[in-house]
Amino acid sequence: MTWASWTTVGIHARPGAVQTEEIGPMQGDLTIHTTWSEDEAHVAVQYTGSSDWYTMVGSPVPCHSEADSRAFHQAVVEAVRGGEKAHASLEELFRTG
Repeated sequence: MTWASWTTVGIHARPGAVQTEEIGPMQGDLTIHTTWSEDEAHVAVQYTGSSDWYTMVGSPVPCHSEADSRAFHQAVVEAVRGGEKAHASLEELFRTG
């Protein structure tokens, strides 16, 4: 089994920028973690320094290579930082990232 993961710490998310399955919207100082395995990218988010991780709405998404999953992770990070794609689904980010 092939897998890879990426973590970006210290992302300031504006209100509504991140939606999770478990607790709804998150904002403030966040960490985003993407794990790629079996042709899927799974995105999780936590408040930086916390031990609890939450599934980002829309995760997992189909992702057929390690390189694509790395680019996808970066697209998610940039979307959260920029706030302009705050309500985009992860699948939409994958298509445009």
